[in-house]
Amino acid sequence: MAESMKTELVSAIYLQEAEQSELQDVEKEQTYTVEEAVEHIGFGRFHVLLFAIMGSSNIVEAMEIMLLAVASPEIRCEWRLDDWQVASVSTMVFFGFMVCGVLGGYVADKYGRWKVVYGGFAWSAYFSLLTSLAPTYSWFIFLRSMVGCGVAGVSQGYVLKTEFIPAKYRAVLLPLAAIFWMCGSMLIIVLGLLVVPTLGWRWMIRISVAPSVILLYLFKFIPESARFNVSAGNTAAAVDTLKWIAEMNKASLPPGRLVETPVKERGSWRVLLNSTFRRTSLLLWYSWFVASFAYYGSVLSSSELLEKNLLCVTDGDRAHQVKHRLEGGQCYCVPFASSDYQTLLISCLGEVSLIPVNILLLNILGRRQTLMVLQAVSASFFLMLNICTSMFGFTLLLFLLRSMVSMNFTAVYIYTAEVYPTVSRSLGMGFCTSVSRLGGMIAPFIAQVLMSQSVILALSPFSFACALCAVGSFLLPIETKGRALLQIA
Repeated sequence: MAESMKTELVSAIYLQEAEQSELQDVEKEQTYTVEEAVEHIGFGRFHVLLFAIMGSSNIVEAMEIMLLAVASPEIRCEWRLDDWQVASVSTMVFFGFMVCGVLGGYVADKYGRWKVVYGGFAWSAYFSLLTSLAPTYSWFIFLRSMVGCGVAGVSQGYVLKTEFIPAKYRAVLLPLAAIFWMCGSMLIIVLGLLVVPTLGWRWMIRISVAPSVILLYLFKFIPESARFNVSAGNTAAAVDTLKWIAEMNKASLPPGRLVETPVKERGSWRVLLNSTFRRTSLLLWYSWFVASFAYYGSVLSSSELLEKNLLCVTDGDRAHQVKHRLEGGQCYCVPFASSDYQTLLISCLGEVSLIPVNILLLNILGRRQTLMVLQAVSASFFLMLNICTSMFGFTLLLFLLRSMVSMNFTAVYIYTAEVYPTVSRSLGMGFCTSVSRLGGMIAPFIAQVLMSQSVILALSPFSFACALCAVGSFLLPIETKGRALLQIA
């Protein structure tokens, strides 16, 4: 009996020593996080592929949004619409974007970024094609709101792209995405110039769907975010993705194994309003509202000024009545001339001409101060647009204004993607983009309706909003320049 107890005691001691030895081996084993793996792999061929394919999603988004600025004279003509009805078309697109923005962000944090972006491509392409078949104005605005819902999913591609880019390259690569937005804007303007006069606006929309169909095929080369996979507990998939990226970049993973704690509560709005992020979230929501309000205000204002020939006009309502109404009848169609399309094309170039300046500002001043500078300068250019000048002077002012508002939109995108943790990054972006669409919904009624009454009265709200937003950017509590992306709050 005593011998048996002695044997069991010795065995227990050996077992305890073995467990302690294994525990020490585990402690000595090297580990790494996704952030460390992304930084260790560095920039390479995968990021070029990522930049090309995900950047092309901006082409789709730009074409769908900018299509309205080009098609508005044509739909005004076909259905004999008044100003508020033309403005309602843009508003319904942004309404669809707003409703689906938060939903898309929640689904992306809960089930994956890739699924939401791919679904957004398919959704927007399908309903955009149906838009070209709309028999009435009511059907047209309903289908455009469905397109806006799909574009909200496509916009989550910005989060997916950001989570793969090393920290020191984000302030360079992400601003360059504006090139793709410009390409989409210019492409739809060129289509308007070439297709609308001969085949009509319906064929312009049908042809504009082609990039979405191509991207549906190309998107299979983009993997799901490794940061999302580890937060969802799918470490094996994250490792496979990181290995594939390392092979493409002819690099290697850090020594050891990937270790990160899964997070059960993903896509929670509470993170956005906890003590750490409450002030940031509230100020960001206003920044996004103004970014959209100012951007689409500049786009639609230029379209209205050209279409209604309101340059140097003091009584906008009188000029509008003379040029856009028959006696006792509804407003009729005044299509864009070739020179108007050229002015819109030149103004689009303004969105990328100052990208090097934006990159320098983001890297030298940081994100917050860059936002403050761009918003303050945008406020002054909106007021300057009221100056009576030649067509060359107007084009130059419009060129500079589009540069400022585009750079501001890029900077606020970067800051938002960097400031929130992975567990709520897509939801944070979804909330921000949804709030921004309120600005997009209001902008048409000022730029397209109020402009007919008074040019200065229509431009002043945009200027004031930008000036107030510059103050808000100064009050942002967190600077993200050079900071690693947070995994959890």
